[in-house]
Amino acid sequence: MSVLLSIHDVTPAWQPQVETLWQLCRERGATPALLVVPDWHGQWPLRDSPAYVQWVRRRATDGAEIFLHGERHDEVGLPRSWRDSQRAFGRTNREGEFLTLDHDAAYARIGRGLTLFAELGLSPIGFVPPAWLCRQGTHTACAAHGLAVLEDDSAVYLTATGTRLESPVLRWSGRTDFRARGSAAQAAWRWRSQHDAPYFRIALHPMDLEHPITRQSVIDELDRWLQARPARRYAALLPDAVPLPGAGGDGSVSNGIVNVSPEVSK
Repeated sequence: MSVLLSIHDVTPAWQPQVETLWQLCRERGATPALLVVPDWHGQWPLRDSPAYVQWVRRRATDGAEIFLHGERHDEVGLPRSWRDSQRAFGRTNREGEFLTLDHDAAYARIGRGLTLFAELGLSPIGFVPPAWLCRQGTHTACAAHGLAVLEDDSAVYLTATGTRLESPVLRWSGRTDFRARGSAAQAAWRWRSQHDAPYFRIALHPMDLEHPITRQSVIDELDRWLQARPARRYAALLPDAVPLPGAGGDGSVSNGIVNVSPEVSK
């Protein structure tokens, strides 16, 4: 058992907080994946921040896996249906960029992000939609672009094989005192109830450091989880890298792993 550790919202807009989260992980012997946003809210294009891109490339040299994390992260210009709003309720403050996108729209945005990453010397292993919200079209778009990994808030998906690895995720919200206290309580509950999950994720966000309750909870949970379980690379989940636990002779997989067709709607 191990932990999949990541830092979301890697952008020059949050540079000090991202660097602090990176240091917190490294001090505990862990190397988190970095979820990089090409143009945060349409105001922080990576092309205009060469020093920051160099910092990200150095972290990749240190062993950090790179993920494409949306194109601009927010939902500007993307109207929601009532079903979309219902699905996103309580989960994001209009940050679900891929929530409403079909295959073609998702494919275009992901393609522009990959083109930029290639220009900047970044090689992503996968894609994570902002707020973990997307439709099935994003899954097929990732596979079409050759990205090996996609995740939402319930699982990690290996796109080449259509494999779903059930994986609870620990994250925080500090937008209000109420949410911060609730996040810290949930973090403690997840340790009690999910510490034996085969694949457990810790998703750090720059905003986690802005509220003292969530900041302390992040530190406490990193100490607790990383002392008990090693941090694991996403690449180790790929079939051609490390055999998946529980695989039988017929290719079926247990221990939280379910094979699903790419056509199954989400």
